[in-house]
Amino acid sequence: MAEQNSDKLHIRLHVYDEEIEAVVDRDDEEYYRAAAKLITDRYNVYAQIYKGRKSDHVIALMTLIDIALQYQKEHSKNDTAPYNDILTRLTAEIEDALGEKI
Repeated sequence: MAEQNSDKLHIRLHVYDEEIEAVVDRDDEEYYRAAAKLITDRYNVYAQIYKGRKSDHVIALMTLIDIALQYQKEHSKNDTAPYNDILTRLTAEIEDALGEKI
């Protein structure tokens, strides 16, 4: 049982004005800490602009939308379908050209 938990790590994350405890994979700790920092940084930007004019809930949602937008943009950059289509067409053309010469 102790061996199974050796890959897990109990950490405390500071996110904006909250301490959040989490049990994470040891290999993912740095990602969790970076994510907490990103959330805190983005929330602080929105809080500076909208504190007193928008509720904390709305500021949190704006932060989530901002981060989700960044994720979606990055995710779309990793779309390999156009490259796969081009490679398929080129492969077919090469095979056709080679087939005609034989």
